[in-house]
Formats: sequence, C-alpha cells, structure tokens
Amino acid sequence: MKHILFFLLPICLAILACSSSKKANSSMITQGITGTITEATGNQMPMKDGPPPFARGILTTVLVYEPTNISQVSRAGTSPLYTAISTKQVASVDTDSTGAFKIELPAGSYSLFIRQGKQFYANLYDAKNNIALFTVEEGKLTRADLKVSLKASY
Repeated sequence: MKHILFFLLPICLAILACSSSKKANSSMITQGITGTITEATGNQMPMKDGPPPFARGILTTVLVYEPTNISQVSRAGTSPLYTAISTKQVASVDTDSTGAFKIELPAGSYSLFIRQGKQFYANLYDAKNNIALFTVEEGKLTRADLKVSLKASY
C-alpha cells in the first residue's frame, strides 16, 4: 500500500503543478481587459514644490458584469458604493500585489466593479449613467486603470 502511495503522490503533484501554471499564465490573454486597481488615501491636493499624490496598487477582486446602469444597482447613499447589482456577473479576477489584473473576455461591453468587503465600488459613469463601462474589441486588450478614492480628500 505504501508503495502505491509513494508512486501516486509525485504523479498527482506533477499534474497539479502543470495545471496551476496554465491558469496563472495570464500573459497569453490577447482579448479582454487589463489594468490596475490603485487606492488613493489622504490629501490628494497638489502642493507647490511637493511630490505628486501617490496611489498604491491593492489586492482586491475585480468583478465583471453585463453593462450596468445606475438604475440597476442598490446604492449606499450617494457614495460610489453599491450593496446589490441586478445585472448578471460575467467573470471575476483577483489583482496581484501591485493591483494589476488581466482577464479574458469575449468582445462586448462590460461594467467593472471593485470588491470592497461586502460592497461593490465604482466611480466612473458615462453620459447615460452606465457604470464603469468598458468595451472589449475582437483581438484586443482594453485598458482599465481604476482608482479607489474612498479614503482620499480633494
């Protein structure tokens, strides 16, 4: 019995190592959305002869939804935080330690939300009140650099 376990264990580990490397290799994605999630905190007002305000990348989850209008969410007051989204979630991806992410998506339009605990954050709107709407074109990566500014003052 021990001989079988010693034989199967290395094989299972080799299979798991190969499968996880395929999932982790996001550089192969040629169509979808890529970008960074940063967080601005504190005073963001520019100061004469001072360093520019700094936003650091954060570990979080980016949630991809069908195009979502402000009328299709439950909002926490007038803030850019949402407690519920009534459109369909299409995908999600975790950022790395620098806030970078890349996700493969079919051509189309998508609303992006950033997970903030049990709520969702998005502070971009178009003229028709669509929330954080990004369009993926066939064979292209769309850039989406988003900033969480809940703890910042301007």
